[in-house]
Amino acid sequence: MSRSHMHVSDQVSGGGSERGGGKSPDGAGGDVPVRSGVDVSVRSGGDVSDRISHEACPLTEVLDRVAGKWSIGIIVAAAQGPIRFTELERTIVGISRRMLTLNLRRLERDGLLVRTVYPTVPPKVEYSLTPMDHELHATLSGVVGWAERHRADISEARAAHDAAAAPMAP
Repeated sequence: MSRSHMHVSDQVSGGGSERGGGKSPDGAGGDVPVRSGVDVSVRSGGDVSDRISHEACPLTEVLDRVAGKWSIGIIVAAAQGPIRFTELERTIVGISRRMLTLNLRRLERDGLLVRTVYPTVPPKVEYSLTPMDHELHATLSGVVGWAERHRADISEARAAHDAAAAPMAP
């Protein structure tokens, strides 16, 4: 099946063309994909394949940040209101102090959490969601609801697939 290159930025803006306008590596011109956005391989039928440039895809970048093993738990816990480190440590089963610290720093750096230090002895530190993370939490709630509704369906589909793929005994 023939493939061509399309760019998500071109699709979204409606500008640009599917092909052309670029120079071939030998400088002769010709039918070369334009490299202006996320490179997505498209089959001639219009189906987008799974070839998306990891570095340029904002969805991949965000999912790498928030879909980590511990990030969602931290976000859900902080969505209830300001929360202290020790409360997070008790709430998120299995997380080490070091992993909690690293994840909190990363979420703070990404603008998803605010760290507030109170001038007390010992210092009191609380973490809370930013407005941007409140919006993300609402989106995650929808995904969590979908997962809860379809958990059994996914398990059944896996079992059926595995049973069909298992070698038959003679």
